[in-house]
Amino acid sequence: MSLWSRISDAISALAAGESLTVVFDRLRTPPERTVAFTIAVIALSAKMAKADGLVTRDEVTAFREVFQIARDDEPGAARVFNLARQDVAGFEEYAARIRTMFAGERAALCDLMEGLFHIAMADGVYHPNEDLFLERVAELFELPEADFRAIRARFVEGAPRDPYAVLGVSRDAPLDEIRDAWRRQVRDTHPDRMLARGVPEEAIKLAEKRMVAINRAWEEINEARDHADRDL
Repeated sequence: MSLWSRISDAISALAAGESLTVVFDRLRTPPERTVAFTIAVIALSAKMAKADGLVTRDEVTAFREVFQIARDDEPGAARVFNLARQDVAGFEEYAARIRTMFAGERAALCDLMEGLFHIAMADGVYHPNEDLFLERVAELFELPEADFRAIRARFVEGAPRDPYAVLGVSRDAPLDEIRDAWRRQVRDTHPDRMLARGVPEEAIKLAEKRMVAINRAWEEINEARDHADRDL
């Protein structure tokens, strides 16, 4: 059974009246966690898309980019999207269930937030209501504020592009500590690590923007520190 067929079955159960608790309890362990990850992005992005009052073709296209939908899977993916639009559960309920499922797995929750940011930025505009929505989701995920700011800095044009924020370190941190944070993020961005966290193979493209951003942040900090040392 394909990923999209399994997702469609799970969302059909929700549409038929099964509770989120029951459905997500069935999706706690690999490989079914990939289903839970995808449902979370579908459900939360569908609700987020309404935050700015408009669901655009760009946002639908962005979802397709994130999940690399094969032509044979397009009918199943379309059905999943339609079922998600019909679901009446509030986004806070979804976010709370996802937090419980991925409890203690900060990296997996950050993966989810990146998928939502990718879709939010598809139309080139970061609406204030989208910011409020995503900030609330991050709170429900119990992500540190620094993680939320780092993800926003990687995706949103005009957001503070502080390389220290991207790496989640303080501006006065020793260079060795910053290097360790950069290396840790590089390791966490490896496709094998992401697959182990439950990110579907179809969504590994999520890592590309992160890798570019964290490498650029490290280069900027390293060069700035090097210039400062030479100026002393």
